[in-house]
Amino acid sequence: MRAPIGTFEDASPASERLDLLPAPVATALAAGWGGITADRIIHVDTDPAVADTAVFVEHHGRDLLDTSANCVVVAGRRGGETTLAACVVLSRTRVDVNGAVRKHLGARKASFAAMDTAVGATGMEYGGITPIGLPADWPLLLDPAVVDEEWVLIGSGSRRGKLIVPGKALAALPGAVVVAGLGV
Repeated sequence: MRAPIGTFEDASPASERLDLLPAPVATALAAGWGGITADRIIHVDTDPAVADTAVFVEHHGRDLLDTSANCVVVAGRRGGETTLAACVVLSRTRVDVNGAVRKHLGARKASFAAMDTAVGATGMEYGGITPIGLPADWPLLLDPAVVDEEWVLIGSGSRRGKLIVPGKALAALPGAVVVAGLGV
């Protein structure tokens, strides 16, 4: 199968690779959302050693930087309450945690969630967290530039793979909200 972006030796419909994905991601893909099914999403099997975005694009082609997106888990705090949320921005930008995220969550303070918190709450591997299969009650904040991309390369929930997803499909995920200024 030819991937819609990039050149990869091992790309297949995600529906054929559910066994390579963490349970929450496989379950979400199998169920589908907003008319999106796992056969419309591409899984690229990759070496975990090149999973980090900078290394990945250096290995597979710098042109992927324009269509790669990162998903990070943040914690917003107000009083004794902590709200976990996921943020997705294009890889060439960074998440505006202290501005857009804090404001959207109505938090007094916001920061990146600790690794053990992010991994424990998502059931995914650190460095591979994806917006697909997150806890249903989490806010999923998306930068408009991500949604505007025809195809986006994102994590698969595991360091051993990436997913290629239509940008607009991410906006149909549970809890998704497009937040202007999220990526700076």
